[in-house]
Amino acid sequence: MNELSQLEVQQVARELGLAAQQVGSVIGLLDDGNTVPFITRYRKEQTGDLDEVGIRAIGQRANLMRQLAERKATILKSIDGQNKLSPELRSAVEGADSLKRLEDLYLPFRPKRTSRASQARERGLEPLADAIWSQRATVSDPQQSAAKYVNPQQELPDADAVLRGVVDILSERISENPDIRAALRALIWKSGNLAVKAGKADAEQAKGFRDYIGYSESVSRIPPHRVLAINRGERTDALRVKLEWDGEQARARIAKSLNLERHRFRVLVEQSAAEALSRHIGPSLERELRRELTTRAETHAVAVFARNLRGLLLQPPVRDERVLAIDPGFRTGCKLAALDGVGRCLDTGVIYVTGSAEKKTETKQKLADFIREHECHAVAIGNGTACRETEELVSEVIAEQLPDVRYTIVNEAGASVYSASPLAAEEFPDFDATVRGTVSIGRRLQDPLSELVKIDPQHIGVGMYQHDVNPKRLAESLREVVESCVNYVGIDLNTASVSLLTRVSGFNQSIAKRIVEWRDQHGRFGKRRQLRDVPGIGEVTFTQSAGFLKIAGGDEPLDATWIHPESYRVAENLLERIGVTPAEWLREESQEHHQRLAAVDAAQLARELDCGLPTTRDIIASLLRPGRDPRIDLAGPVFKQGVLRLDDLHAGMELTGSVLNVVDFGAFVDIGLKDSGLVHISQMSNSFVRNPHDVVGVGDVVKVWVLDVEHERRRVALTMVEPGTGDAE
Repeated sequence: MNELSQLEVQQVARELGLAAQQVGSVIGLLDDGNTVPFITRYRKEQTGDLDEVGIRAIGQRANLMRQLAERKATILKSIDGQNKLSPELRSAVEGADSLKRLEDLYLPFRPKRTSRASQARERGLEPLADAIWSQRATVSDPQQSAAKYVNPQQELPDADAVLRGVVDILSERISENPDIRAALRALIWKSGNLAVKAGKADAEQAKGFRDYIGYSESVSRIPPHRVLAINRGERTDALRVKLEWDGEQARARIAKSLNLERHRFRVLVEQSAAEALSRHIGPSLERELRRELTTRAETHAVAVFARNLRGLLLQPPVRDERVLAIDPGFRTGCKLAALDGVGRCLDTGVIYVTGSAEKKTETKQKLADFIREHECHAVAIGNGTACRETEELVSEVIAEQLPDVRYTIVNEAGASVYSASPLAAEEFPDFDATVRGTVSIGRRLQDPLSELVKIDPQHIGVGMYQHDVNPKRLAESLREVVESCVNYVGIDLNTASVSLLTRVSGFNQSIAKRIVEWRDQHGRFGKRRQLRDVPGIGEVTFTQSAGFLKIAGGDEPLDATWIHPESYRVAENLLERIGVTPAEWLREESQEHHQRLAAVDAAQLARELDCGLPTTRDIIASLLRPGRDPRIDLAGPVFKQGVLRLDDLHAGMELTGSVLNVVDFGAFVDIGLKDSGLVHISQMSNSFVRNPHDVVGVGDVVKVWVLDVEHERRRVALTMVEPGTGDAE
């Protein structure tokens, strides 16, 4: 891997607003094979306490710098091989600060397909084109000079045909001028508008895009979600899209760049410039702009999906509680699965929400008996087909017979994908796919992270336009999110599944399987250090992973904390000053000891123990809250006992809901209806909101008020601004 120069490191630092030392340290750590979660948590001294976002940004920017350097080397080699590499060109290539500038410089030397200009050169017209371009004294009248090149055998029957060939050569030359391209690129971004018209698709196919017909917006202001929607409409022939920009200003800029006012052969070169603009530069820059708009929109959509996924994965678990999971359905019935406090399936069943009044009474009694038999106090209902009918049934059972039971709606996106997977078959070999999916719904309530890591994140419906973005980019981004969440929460080494272990810093699926096999053969891990006994785990892998793997009640007390084994000496020394051993500290709840530890001067202690201040602070925090799950500080799921109907709603009604999805224009909130309500971005606060993610995240429990109800379209508009406190901007 190419090392970045000090100048390149400084450039990355300037772009990201960081110190060069931070950037250099992070790049070095990444190049040495350290994972982002490990660097974030256990190398704070080197990074200046950067978070994951900052570290990933440095890594991405460093990769771009390396790609730029590699491309420069390739281009220089190619041009040099053509014997056209002048000192000035070499300097320009080496000084290029972007791939666009680099490709503009390389354009005249790039191998070309057959074109009108190449055909003109083959017919021997380049000397005449050069003479006209350079305004040589050998040419006094282009028409007369062109006459000397007339050759019917070369398809040059007259002087006009010769000059048309000259124009082809000059128009290509103008279009390959890097300074002209840079000037027009800036202009097209400044003056460009996307104009949308109806396409060839029939009315039914175009129905979903009717709001975009006749739409026009500046390319510098168009939001990402509209770009992706327009792209989809264009692909399906529902829309026709044209880029409009200031052609007059473009011609003026070319004329100024070429100093055409003083050119002896102005008319001919102006014609060449017009051809360059219409045939070469314009179409090329339009394609480039559309690609960049799409890339930006995809990047934004992926970021939104990733942010929402993180919120979903980090929803607090409902621990040590028996749960009845229900996968709703009409024709095949609602599948039931009773789970114990750790997610083991105790029993399964089926009920039907359709039928006569007598049948419904029997169904309710069957459901009540099933809940009582397995002592379930929480019910998790999947949000698929027949969800609200099932919810109504459950709420009636609770009201009539089980007042201590509560229920919630669980997002079941991806459950069917998981239930049909080899992983599910291996986990539940005696169950069919429908039962596996039901168990998954219940486990999503008990521990969302542990269950959702089993599913490819693309199948979890917390984004928009995920089917319109680059699949590879989406998969990579979401993989990073899952990995980040798993390591942020930490896992129990003795109970974690292969799916969870695979996402641990430094691990892969092969290592995860070996760990589970080791557990099956040898029993529980007594301490973290035993990981070194697992085949394939060396000291490097152990260092990367150990801090994220916890062992409760093991041989080494500190293994139950976030403290990394490399810092055990510091932690033991710290506790010794307070007068306790690690075992005593974790076993006893001494208020006096906690107060003494909380009062420790971390800066002084760091100096005395020769330990970095950020690490010292983390050790103290880990000891004060050993084994802490960071998810417990977040709001849990919204449990209900009664059902809400659309007809129950009225303007101003106060409700509590759970955020299902956050998008560019607002947030969708589950308020207990079949369809979620929408809080538009303009209704999120009394003050201006630039980004909905600044206000809410997936899984947040929010208080909302009903703004409007569209009964025909089953749409509910909500506001987070309490009535009477002022209008939202």
